[in-house]
Amino acid sequence: MNIIDAFGYILQPRILLLMLAGSAGGIMIGAMPGLTSVMGVTLLLPFTYGMDSAAGFAMLLSISFGAIYGGSITAILIHTPGTPASAATMIEGSKFTERGEGGRALGISTTSSFIGGIISAIILIILAPQLAKLALKFGAPEYATLALFGLTVIASISGKNVLKGVIAGLLGLFLSTIGLDPITGFSRYSFGQVNLYSGLQVVALMIGLFAVSELFVNFKKGVKQNSVKQNIRRVLPRKEDLRSSLPVSIRSGIIGTFIGIIPAAGADIAAFISYDVAKKLSKHPEEFGTGCIEGLAAPEAGNNGDTSGALVPMLTLGVPGDATAAVLIGALTLHGLQPGPLLFTDHMNVVNEIFASAVMANVLFLILGLLGMRIFLKVIQIKPYILSPIIFVLCIIGSYALRNNMFDVISMLVIAFIGYFLIYIEIPIAPVVLALILGPMLESNFRRSLIMSNGSFSIFFIRPISVFFLVLAVVSIIWPVLMRKKEKQRK
Repeated sequence: MNIIDAFGYILQPRILLLMLAGSAGGIMIGAMPGLTSVMGVTLLLPFTYGMDSAAGFAMLLSISFGAIYGGSITAILIHTPGTPASAATMIEGSKFTERGEGGRALGISTTSSFIGGIISAIILIILAPQLAKLALKFGAPEYATLALFGLTVIASISGKNVLKGVIAGLLGLFLSTIGLDPITGFSRYSFGQVNLYSGLQVVALMIGLFAVSELFVNFKKGVKQNSVKQNIRRVLPRKEDLRSSLPVSIRSGIIGTFIGIIPAAGADIAAFISYDVAKKLSKHPEEFGTGCIEGLAAPEAGNNGDTSGALVPMLTLGVPGDATAAVLIGALTLHGLQPGPLLFTDHMNVVNEIFASAVMANVLFLILGLLGMRIFLKVIQIKPYILSPIIFVLCIIGSYALRNNMFDVISMLVIAFIGYFLIYIEIPIAPVVLALILGPMLESNFRRSLIMSNGSFSIFFIRPISVFFLVLAVVSIIWPVLMRKKEKQRK
C-alpha cells in the first residue's frame, strides 16, 4: 500500500511534467557524443534545491535513465556511442543501419532498455529494504570498514594504472578534510577563510569535475558534429523481433542489475558482460557482429539494468554504485537526507517515492523513445559551439544557486581546471569524487571506534560485520591485480 501511495504522489501532474522534461533532456544528453549521464545529472542537481526531495530525485533519475538509453541512438545511427555504456550496442546496431534498418534497431534497443530497466527497478524494490534491515545493526566500526571497502573500489575504477587512481583518491581525501574537525571542532586548512569552515561544497566540486572539465576537453579537441541521414520509417518493433529479444533482455536485465549492485562496476561493464553472455549462450553465435537481434538487445538491457542496481548500495549503505549514484548521494544530502539504513526507518515515504520514480522513469523513456525519435534526431544535431556555452553558463548558475555564494562558483572553476589537468595526464576523476564522499564517513567513524575501544584496533576484528567488510576490502584490492595478471598470461 505504501508503494501504491508513492505512485499516486509521483503521478501528480507537476512531478510527472518534471520527469517528462528530465527524461527528454536525458535522452538528448545521452545521444550527444561527449556528454554523459553524470554530466546531465550534475548539471541540474542544484536546481532541485527548491523542490521537495521526491520531485527533485524523480527528475534526476529520469535524466540518468534517459541518458543511458539515449546513448544507443547515435551508437546505432552514426556509429558513435553517445555514452560509454552504449559502446557494446554499437557493435550490432551499426550493422542494422548499414542494411537500412536503423529504425528497426532503435525499436529493439528501446524495448530491450525498458525491459532491463523495469527488471532492475523491481529487484531494487524487493532487495533494498532487506539489506537496510541488516544495515541497522551497523555501528561506528561497521561504517568505518564499509567506507574503507568503498575506497578500495578505486583499484577497480582506475583502469590500467592503479597508481594514478590512488593519487586521485588521495587528492579527494585531502579535499574532504578541509573544514572543521568532526571530533574536536578545530579548523583545518581553512586559512582564515570563513567559507571553508563548513568544508568544500561537494555538489559544486562535482559540477566542476564532471561537467566543466569535460567542456574544457571538448573545447581543446573539438566534438564531431552529428550527421544523421538515416530515414526512420518504423520504430515500433515487430512481433518476431520482440519474441527473439525478450528472453535475452530478461536475462541481461538481471545480469546488469547485479553488476550495478557491485560498487563502481558501471553500466559499460554491464553492457559488455551481457553481450558476452548472450553470445556464449546463443544457438547462433556466428551471427554476432553481423547485426544480430540478441546481440543488440543484450547490452541495452544490461546497461539499463545497471541503473537501478547501482541505487541498491547507495540507498542501503551510502556507498555509490557508480559515478551517477555518487552525484545522487549529493542530491539526498542537499535535501537533508543521509543515505543508509536510517533512511529506511526515518524517511520510508521518500524511499518508496524513489522506488516509484525508478519505475516511472523507465516507462517515460520508453514512451518518449518510441514517439519522439524523429524530434531527438533533430536536436542532437545542434552545433557544439552553440551548446557548450549554454552548458557552461548553466554550470555557473547552478553552482551559485546552491548557497547564493560566489565562493562556490570560484571553487567550482578551480576544481574544473584541476579536473582538466587530471584528464590531460590521464588520471581518472571518479576516485576523487568517491574519496570526497567516503572520506568524512571513514574519518569520523574510525575515530569514534577508537574512542569506543580506548585506542585499540581490536574493535574492528571482533565484530562480524566489520570483519566481513575488511575481507571484502582485501579481495577488492587483490582481485584487479589477479585479473590483470591473468590477462597478461592469456596474451
